[in-house]
Amino acid sequence: MEIDFSKSAHGLIPAIIQDSETKNVLMLGYMNAEAYQKTVETGKVTFYSRSKQRLWTKGEESGNFLNLVDIKNDCDGDTLLIQAQPVGPTCHTGADTCWQTPNDESYGFISKLENTIESRIKNADSEKSYVASLFKLGINKIIQKVGEEAVEVVIEAKDTNDDLFLGESADLFFHYLILLQAKGFKLDDVVSILKSRQK
Repeated sequence: MEIDFSKSAHGLIPAIIQDSETKNVLMLGYMNAEAYQKTVETGKVTFYSRSKQRLWTKGEESGNFLNLVDIKNDCDGDTLLIQAQPVGPTCHTGADTCWQTPNDESYGFISKLENTIESRIKNADSEKSYVASLFKLGINKIIQKVGEEAVEVVIEAKDTNDDLFLGESADLFFHYLILLQAKGFKLDDVVSILKSRQK
């Protein structure tokens, strides 16, 4: 990996730190060649502190280390993207990130869909909402819908119409998300169990 530390008068380049699992950006620091080398050798993300004028390993005082997972160089060779596993909060204020945002797992559109379902459930008086009307019918009706959609997925899986199979799969997943919330859970709870089963 060719890294160009010469583009800065002080031999420092930006290092963007990203959580290797959640993909959230945790902080921005600066590295010189020595900090980069120490990061690679120790597996602990190390910066050059412009205020302290020395190498600084994140967590050396707090214990909130950033354990190195991967380093990528950008197309110009002068900015690093470092994936790490944080041990505790990253920001010196005690926040998860230096932007004061929680380092929560996000599934993009699926998380947005979960939030929409939650909103519709909370506004259960709405007669126009399918989710609200289904939720008002109770857990047994929700379970029944999940069962019906699962059977339809199995039926379409035995056929050759991919559009029907994918459509039924989407219906099943949607109703499963409703069932999860009816039981007081989110997709993240299921993902946590899957992660615990990794070998």
